[in-house]
Amino acid sequence: MGETLLPTVFENWFATRGWHPRAHQQALWAETRAGNHALLIAPTGGGKTLAGFLPSLIDLASDPEKHKSGLHTIYVSPLKALAVDIQRNLMVPVEEMGLDIRIETRTGDTPPNRKQRQKTHPPQTLLTTPEQIALMLSWPEAASYFAGLRHIIIDELHALYPNKRGDLLALGLARLNSLAPNLVCTGLSATVAEPDTLRRYLAPQTEPDSLASLVVGAEGAAAQVDILDTKERLPWGSHSALHAMSDVLAAVEKVKTALIFVNTRSQAERVFRELWAINHDNLEIALHHGSLARERRRKVEAAMAAGSLRAVVCTSTLDLGIDWGSVDLVIHVGAPKGASRLAQRIGRANHQYDTASSALLVPSNRFEVLECEAARESVAAGEQDGGVSRRGGLDVLAQHIFGTACAGAFSATQIYNEVRKAHAYHTLSRETFDRVVDFVSTGGYALRSYDRFARLRRDRDNPDLYRLTHPRLATRYAMNVGTIVE
Repeated sequence: MGETLLPTVFENWFATRGWHPRAHQQALWAETRAGNHALLIAPTGGGKTLAGFLPSLIDLASDPEKHKSGLHTIYVSPLKALAVDIQRNLMVPVEEMGLDIRIETRTGDTPPNRKQRQKTHPPQTLLTTPEQIALMLSWPEAASYFAGLRHIIIDELHALYPNKRGDLLALGLARLNSLAPNLVCTGLSATVAEPDTLRRYLAPQTEPDSLASLVVGAEGAAAQVDILDTKERLPWGSHSALHAMSDVLAAVEKVKTALIFVNTRSQAERVFRELWAINHDNLEIALHHGSLARERRRKVEAAMAAGSLRAVVCTSTLDLGIDWGSVDLVIHVGAPKGASRLAQRIGRANHQYDTASSALLVPSNRFEVLECEAARESVAAGEQDGGVSRRGGLDVLAQHIFGTACAGAFSATQIYNEVRKAHAYHTLSRETFDRVVDFVSTGGYALRSYDRFARLRRDRDNPDLYRLTHPRLATRYAMNVGTIVE
């Protein structure tokens, strides 16, 4: 593909920073400008997020008055922390180019008054999560709210696709494609074993095996991964790695900033406590995981962005896409349990395209030495965990049908045809779909005798039409939306 020049204001912004748009950034813009759904695969630090937003920013900048009101772009993140980080990073080019674009986040941490304002006066760009999209689609105003939507950008798509959150988002995409016919979907990922799987996810299945366009960036610098060689006795069965805490602290002392990843929240608490017990030099070490209060997490994230912390003990809440340039070492306590997960976490260190990321693996026991060695070899070979071809969950479909009813009466035939445009539900039979609708309507054979489980009722004149049995059920849906069970 020949080089596609960006608009002058964007070219000048790249030039003032001493940059030049990378080939994959220009190629993705060309695909999106042509109205094609696309998947971008590029290494960590390769400017994936900027590439994903460029088509939206260019569109908004080309006609500010036309796009002054109404929702134009949705960015979907698997993590609340990532949405906040993206907002901070995205505001830099927007402000430096003098673009009049309002960018806001909407997650479970967003204050209710801001959510209410976003409902009546939406920003042009909204950074959010799959659960919030499902919730917004259940609004009675959903059809008009999303009518002008032009772009949806799904970051870290590989982390969403293989689970029920991915199913919920896939159904949301199918609904959005119906409400916004001109919608263009872009997926971003650094770690993909089977790109065609994600390409099918992004493309509405109007034709069998439809695929989104594929854009691939050049490979970045190879990561430097070491395994801790401790002088302490390595236990046979421990999973806490407490024997290695002095070694971990010594590694932190040698670098400017380190992220210390663990696999569970309880392990994060314990590792943090043990490090503080031996932290005689009072190094600034913080803790971050999903069970902490929003204010505490935001305080840690702000301190990391400012470069005022030496280390953060964290779980998966910080392992996707977070861009903190000051991090120069990732320490992984315990075996990473997957090549893709390890590659993703390693990418948090030296978050630059042409700079090697550095990581230290800390086995918790003797058996994990073998796991860590295998993970290191997988990263060196560029291997990824294989994708699993799976059908969409019927329980997620039931939730989607319930949410659709909250927005207003719906035609079962129309929703069935819409749902089948999601690849995970492309082979769904009408019989199975009708059984799910019946389950949502009555609670199933075990509960149909109880009135409180009757959520939908059929229209007397049109048996294909369903609506809620009572408006209060919409509140119940809003309180329970989502598939995260932790």
